[in-house]
Amino acid sequence: MPTEGATPARRGPARKKARGAKAAGLSRDTILQAALALVAEDGLAALSTRRIGERLGCEAMSIYHHYPGKQHLLDAMVDHAIGSIEWPPEDLPPVDRLRFAMYAYRAMAHRFPALFPLVALHRLNTETGVLFIERVLHLVQDVVTDPELAARHFRTVGYYLAGAALDETSGYAKGPSAAVPVSDEFVVRECPRLVAASRYFKPQEWDRTFALGAEALLEAMQRDAVAKPRAPKGPRQPKP
Repeated sequence: MPTEGATPARRGPARKKARGAKAAGLSRDTILQAALALVAEDGLAALSTRRIGERLGCEAMSIYHHYPGKQHLLDAMVDHAIGSIEWPPEDLPPVDRLRFAMYAYRAMAHRFPALFPLVALHRLNTETGVLFIERVLHLVQDVVTDPELAARHFRTVGYYLAGAALDETSGYAKGPSAAVPVSDEFVVRECPRLVAASRYFKPQEWDRTFALGAEALLEAMQRDAVAKPRAPKGPRQPKP
């Protein structure tokens, strides 16, 4: 009869073999999908190789055979989100193609709400990222042919899309963020304009609000496409 001390020695290799078999079945895609699912469920702060390993039933170190570091995995996650964006049909007019892309970007943010803060702040300097930027610049330049104005409108569209998508996925969508939120009584008493406007801040109003901003940007581009004015200088800034 084997002694009690011999049992772990016999199970140890078996456990390592099982883990090794699971690790052998790992791939960049299975790790990526596990990471995306983890972030969707628990947020970006929960992402770690240990948590991914637990999810896949493998040692955390096995992940480094496929992604040398966490940043490589984060880059792949951003690439995955960017790569999911639907592109407009080629037969649409230039303005309609750009409008389609703006809404497609917003839809991507809503598909990956927990991941989107990373997407919004990533410099997109991966191969997938720079090709995405190139393609959007092409869409903008099809509307505004002046190189300087096209570049500025590209940046303006980026400002708007990032801000709108962050607000819809991580701002008002998350509710109060202060440690001690102000009371409703205080708001009613001191902020009558906020009370009156708040009905338009609700999720069911987001589509109309987004459309208002998107159309304003597109109309400005079309005006510049005709007149080609010099880009306006920014307002004078206060001294620091």
